[in-house]
Amino acid sequence: MKKILLSIFILISTLTYSQKLEIIPLGVYGGGIESNLSSYLIGIENSKSYISLDAGTIRAGINKTIEYNTFDDTTENILQNYIKGYFITHGHLDHLAGLIINSPDDSSKPIYGLPFVIDVFKNNYFKNASWANFGNEGEKPIIGKYIYHKLTPFRTFKLENTTLSAEVFELSHVNPQKSSAILIQNNDEYVLYFGDTGADRIEKSDNLNRIWEYIAPLVKNRNLQTILIEVSFPNSQPEDKLFGHLTPNLLNEELTKLAQYTDSQTLKDLNIIVTHLKPVGNQIETIKQELEQNNPLQVKYIFPEQGKKISL
Repeated sequence: MKKILLSIFILISTLTYSQKLEIIPLGVYGGGIESNLSSYLIGIENSKSYISLDAGTIRAGINKTIEYNTFDDTTENILQNYIKGYFITHGHLDHLAGLIINSPDDSSKPIYGLPFVIDVFKNNYFKNASWANFGNEGEKPIIGKYIYHKLTPFRTFKLENTTLSAEVFELSHVNPQKSSAILIQNNDEYVLYFGDTGADRIEKSDNLNRIWEYIAPLVKNRNLQTILIEVSFPNSQPEDKLFGHLTPNLLNEELTKLAQYTDSQTLKDLNIIVTHLKPVGNQIETIKQELEQNNPLQVKYIFPEQGKKISL
């Protein structure tokens, strides 16, 4: 009997350990289409426990997951029970409007963010003049549905009601305005998600370089195989009109820095999920072509579709 129980325990442990992360886009664009704005669920496959990385669009994205049979449940149950919390990279509307609009129908859960992000919720959105205060701090009356978790860069923390842990990093988004990135950990598997960010050279910062140096060992060891990062404009966009965003050329410039901490062969087939594409004219097709036609490091570009699961 003891041998049988031990075998069952080992089998369960092995299955749990082997479960992979998955990403489900609820919104993929960087403006222009209010029903499809930056929001990505990340969690263990088949767990029904996810953290929302940004929350520009929530309900419309959930409805797409049902349409594509990514989830087989009601919109309300997915909103209230599948999403265990929100990590918000910065305070722009296209990254949190869905959270605000759906707050009356949501369940109690944490909002994770660097202090400047929490301040935006308290001082700009959850104010009586604009919306009821669903947070647990700020202007009265305080409803307290969302619990603020103020994070510290480069310090590991647990994501509540999941088996995941994470670290966050500060980014520059039209210096001196800030954004942030998050490194999600599932056992020995990692995924790195960037909010809006400009290139270090344009922003006159070293935020990205610090991240590249920090994650290099994970890339070398193949623990980090997926990065979600924005490319908002094609290469024709003037550098003084980028407003804290990347182009294909600037993404290559930054990935080349990462390669200097690893090597170009290590980056081959690294999954790069391209986020925050701005749907203006034929701009998205131009960005895709520019990325795929000039790919010296041979990374694997993935262009997410709203509602369709990305298995890692």
